Amino acid sequence: MIGIMSDSHDNIGSIRKAVRLFNTKDVDITIHAGDLISPFTASEFQKLDSELIAVYGNNDGEREGLKNAYKDICLLEDFKEISVEGWKFSIIHGTNPAIVDSLIKSAKYDVVVIGHTHKLEILNGNTLLINPGEVCGYLSSKQTVVLLDTDDLSFEVVYL
Repeated sequence: MIGIMSDSHDNIGSIRKAVRLFNTKDVDITIHAGDLISPFTASEFQKLDSELIAVYGNNDGEREGLKNAYKDICLLEDFKEISVEGWKFSIIHGTNPAIVDSLIKSAKYDVVVIGHTHKLEILNGNTLLINPGEVCGYLSSKQTVVLLDTDDLSFEVVYL
């Protein structure tokens, strides 16, 4: 099981809810699609029972501080490619829709994970596009994450 989140924007309460949910659901890998924002958030992500894979977002201005705070948890980069149980994933914050579209059309990935828009969006085509919405709830007033089953790529949207 993979837990997918994005745009936590320093909302410690929401991060705690997501971490608790992922730990309860025995998530093996947590993906964060950017906009962690501040280094102090690392202490909450250290409580995950799963591996954390995260990318920088457009509001992650304090990159050196984030890199240092997260160094024992994960390596932060702008783009990640991972393989999980035979499925290929790309993870990018998604500020450039043309790049996201190219990743989907490349047919290189089974799943493309993005964030940035704060809008929950799941498009199930040849490539599964997942934008888990926003953990912080600041723009939509909805705090959402996605649970993805690695057996068959079925998913569940969870409102925190």
